[in-house]
Amino acid sequence: MQESWRWFGPDDTVTLEQIVQAGATGVVTALDHIPTGEVWPVTDIRARKTLLAEHGLTWVVVESVPAHQDIKLRAGRYQELIDNYSQTLRNLGSEGISRVCYNFMPVVDWTRTNLNFELDNASSALRFEMVDFVTYDVHILERPGADQGYSAELLARAEARLETLSADEAKALEQNIIAGLPGGEGSWDRAGIQAAIAAFTSLGTEGLRANLLAFLETVVPVAEAAGIVLAIHPDDPPFSLFGLPRVVSTAADARIITGQVPSPSNGLTMCAGSYGARSDNDLVAMVQEFGEHIQFVHLRNIRREADGSFYESEHLDGDNDIVGLVSALLAEEAARRRNGRSFNEIPMRPDHGHAMGDEKHNPEVRPGYSYAGRMKGLAELRGVIHAVSQLQGD
Repeated sequence: MQESWRWFGPDDTVTLEQIVQAGATGVVTALDHIPTGEVWPVTDIRARKTLLAEHGLTWVVVESVPAHQDIKLRAGRYQELIDNYSQTLRNLGSEGISRVCYNFMPVVDWTRTNLNFELDNASSALRFEMVDFVTYDVHILERPGADQGYSAELLARAEARLETLSADEAKALEQNIIAGLPGGEGSWDRAGIQAAIAAFTSLGTEGLRANLLAFLETVVPVAEAAGIVLAIHPDDPPFSLFGLPRVVSTAADARIITGQVPSPSNGLTMCAGSYGARSDNDLVAMVQEFGEHIQFVHLRNIRREADGSFYESEHLDGDNDIVGLVSALLAEEAARRRNGRSFNEIPMRPDHGHAMGDEKHNPEVRPGYSYAGRMKGLAELRGVIHAVSQLQGD
């Protein structure tokens, strides 16, 4: 697997020099300065690619070219926006950028309730706390009908939590959930998110799935012609939030996506942390089933809790079988080489990382994207990859 690193551009607190020092050779980045839905100009793509090359790095994956909410709803300017998306793919392909990660999550992108969850070793991690989320949904956002979607036990715990929640804590909780996280499409206020939730709830799961497949039927042929593989990222977390539909959460979802629009350019991102937040997702089995479709990998680990809560644990110490996952991915790469397939090396990046040392208290460091935490994760994963490769004889 090619070791890569998520980089948020020139304003990132991590420099390209530091990425080289960490040992990564590939960079995963996007042109975040371009508003969602607009075409990415060739000049901007070329400038980013050239900047990376000047440091000996390669732009291996675009993460992400976001799909506008109108595309997901198939409403408003959706046709113009799909045309723009297609042109962006053509422009990326013309510059030799061949992998594009994207997601189809409605309203909110990846969601956490606590961005500084203290661990036993005094570093901090990202956490999704179900009771806090229910407290926000039912008592702060006051989404109509929210109480119908949770068990009596969760509702009672949320009511008790509300009694202990200070005004500052409530504000921070809302900020974490709806104000936007790194790599997300943007932020919401309460009125805006209520309206967006209502629109997608009305659409429903099958409606959202139909819109995803319609989107793919249009853009996958464009990607093929441009020499690009698309890699859809799973829902994070992989279960409904705010009663919203989810269509990229399970193996069954992946089976529909790859089966309904069959193409080498219609691929998957294997995000271990996202899929792994569900105990019924067997990640190793998923790689074995969907291996030919996997074009990008996020390696991270999580600790799950019975009520749906989870936090992001050490890369090699959690509920996900990282060694087994790496072994299955390396076996897939070996099969691609034997069969003469293109895209036979799969880029992976250490996904998220604990905040430690000075970065823990630095407000400029993006949550989950500290340098030291990801460098530690990359080093650990590099060791696993090397050991498994030796055992497999690669």
